Amino acid sequence: MISQQRLQELYSYKNGALFFRGSEVIHKPTPITKAHRYARLVVDGKAYALHRLIFLYCNGFLPKVIDHIDNDRSNNKIENLREVTQRQNCLNRTIHKNNKSGIKNVHFSQSMKKWCVGMCVDGKRKIIGYFEDLELAELVAAEARNKLFGSFARG
Repeated sequence: MISQQRLQELYSYKNGALFFRGSEVIHKPTPITKAHRYARLVVDGKAYALHRLIFLYCNGFLPKVIDHIDNDRSNNKIENLREVTQRQNCLNRTIHKNNKSGIKNVHFSQSMKKWCVGMCVDGKRKIIGYFEDLELAELVAAEARNKLFGSFARG
């Protein structure tokens, strides 16, 4: 495991990137691919996720889970990285690919013939309500996320 001291010996940090010490040349990380969802950087023969190295470089420790606040995996500015629990990281996810309403936490209930607002709270599915109007369902979903999940509520 690499240390903050070793990172700071080898690199300087600027604006979400690591540069070789004494050089304005960025150390090119491997790109984000389907196989590797985060940019990686090889240091002392071992590959690390770039965002984890930047967090360690700036904060001196490496948490179990690091969240990209804006959900952009290529934005590794330290202001965009925060230590979170796995649960908090899941709350900050974007809308699912199979969502048909286009709105997070909203789906059409065939049995009720209305838009349903629902989300998981403490591991249990919670139905917030049913609405005839999609715009109202969207508003209720956003308010519920903000109330229940605070700074981890992503629309």
